[in-house]
Amino acid sequence: MAPSKKKHAGSQACIIPGGFTVLSLQFSSDGAARHALYVKEHKVRAEKSSCRPLDRTLFVLGVPPYCSEDVVKDIFSQFGSVESVELRDHPGSSQDSGPRLSQFFKPAEKQGFKVGYVVFQNSSSLPAVKSHPHDVPLVASTEQRPVSTGVHKWIQQYTKSFVHVDKLQRIVDSFMEDYDKRKEREAEQQTKEAEQQQEEEEGWVKVTRGHKGTKARPHSEAANKKTLQKEMRKKKRKELMNFYTWQQRNTQKEHIAELRKKFEEDKQRITLLRAQRKFRPY
Repeated sequence: MAPSKKKHAGSQACIIPGGFTVLSLQFSSDGAARHALYVKEHKVRAEKSSCRPLDRTLFVLGVPPYCSEDVVKDIFSQFGSVESVELRDHPGSSQDSGPRLSQFFKPAEKQGFKVGYVVFQNSSSLPAVKSHPHDVPLVASTEQRPVSTGVHKWIQQYTKSFVHVDKLQRIVDSFMEDYDKRKEREAEQQTKEAEQQQEEEEGWVKVTRGHKGTKARPHSEAANKKTLQKEMRKKKRKELMNFYTWQQRNTQKEHIAELRKKFEEDKQRITLLRAQRKFRPY
């Protein structure tokens, strides 16, 4: 949906400290109550995820509980085509590195206000959102896209909670296939690292044929010296580790010997106390 070009006389955006723009939100067009949404451009330098581009992502605070990801997508579609919407309980980095769980295996969501990340297809949609007049509210529920609340929403959630056995089995099989593939890749990586470490410890280097047309470079004296220094550092490090291991074992032996000596002294003290008892009933 293209951005709205309708002008509002005497209307302007409301910007508060922190760079947030305040947007008004109404549940329905005939409602009197309004809710405030705080939006700003998502600019986090530490964010390395491709699913949140820095020039096309809108950060939203105070998303009401009745707004699902689809509802939020419909609300902001008037400013431009929305690529994706992500709702979270707290702000944070995206969790796209691990396996994606099915909706049937996710923990129950907390009912409350959330934060959202809205990704547009074009970067021109962000200025359109931030320049939206404060006194022109956004509408969540319309005749074209009604939003269910109350008993109707509970009935829909209860109906969706029933899962067909075949569908659930397909989801489980797909997850296990991805899990097995991921474990195989991890095992291959560990085997490769172990082989590389063993080659470095033994001092052997696996020689493979390079690309066609490449020429073999002879080992220079500087390269041989550098390799020899590297081996010497490894040898010293290994000797230091062995020394620390011997020192720790020796300390443990001394501690055990001290405990045994103390135990024998305690036995002798108890025997002496028993012999010095004056009360002899028998």
